Amino acid sequence: MEKKIAIRDAYGEALRDLGKKNDSIVVLEADVGGSSKSILFGKEFPERYFNVGISEFNMVSMSTGFASQGMIPFVNTFAVFMTTRGIDPIQTLIAYDEMNVKLAGTYAGLSDSYDGASHQAITDIAFIRSIPNMTIISVCDAVETRKAVEASAAYDGPVYLRLSRAPAPVIFDDSYEFQIGKGVTLREGSDVTLVATGTILHKALEAAELLALEGIEAEVLNIHTVKPIDENILVQAAKKTGAVVTVEEHSIHGGLGSAVAEVLARKCPTPMQFVGAEEFAESGDYEALLEKYGYSPKAIAEKAKKAMEMK
Repeated sequence: MEKKIAIRDAYGEALRDLGKKNDSIVVLEADVGGSSKSILFGKEFPERYFNVGISEFNMVSMSTGFASQGMIPFVNTFAVFMTTRGIDPIQTLIAYDEMNVKLAGTYAGLSDSYDGASHQAITDIAFIRSIPNMTIISVCDAVETRKAVEASAAYDGPVYLRLSRAPAPVIFDDSYEFQIGKGVTLREGSDVTLVATGTILHKALEAAELLALEGIEAEVLNIHTVKPIDENILVQAAKKTGAVVTVEEHSIHGGLGSAVAEVLARKCPTPMQFVGAEEFAESGDYEALLEKYGYSPKAIAEKAKKAMEMK
């Protein structure tokens, strides 16, 4: 996992390559194409690229027109603005009619670190997860990003694709099989299960290594599809280890942790701990913010021990 690739770069390249293979792809942008890297598509296919300016509400609304005519729109802006300024048409136009629109929310979590809480996105999954008919994908590395872009385009229905700004360690290689709605076991363990989504996954893997030094075997799951979530893998893991910790670069309310808790409450009540945002962050270095707000491998490992004590 030493090599790091920025998720936004992987996304822009994947979107451009998708455009070469599928002329039904159109891209809408809210004047942040250089940041989201959707500009790579725009340079290659200017006739299918629409920069609507800083008008997220209108951009999301426009996408439904393209979808109604058989096109596959990828809609791009920062996650925090997509899911606040664009939430009305997401619910009333896209989700209600199950339009084939792909919403790419970039700079998710704390990854837009130096712009502070106004640009960091810690509530986007909660907003989208509460809306019927929406699929939510949160990618962990460059390989998964490319595969998720392709899978999203092939999927018939609305998708929210959650993307980080930051470079992330490459966990997978090209042989990785990505399937919407199917979780992935990255590490076997019998004592506690770490359930992670997004680029913070590599911190969970590092936490498992720290726990191993103390003789604790942690299972690590990659839940790239937060909705619909893979209930089977969660229940099997909970039955095996008897303790679960969710890890997400998102609020502990309404995101991955809530989704996992809802599944286990119904099917396999299990002691749980939650790693995630409990307050707004601030401006600063990305890694420093992750450390300060409890996302470090050490902090995750401590939550794992607490979950085990609750057995």
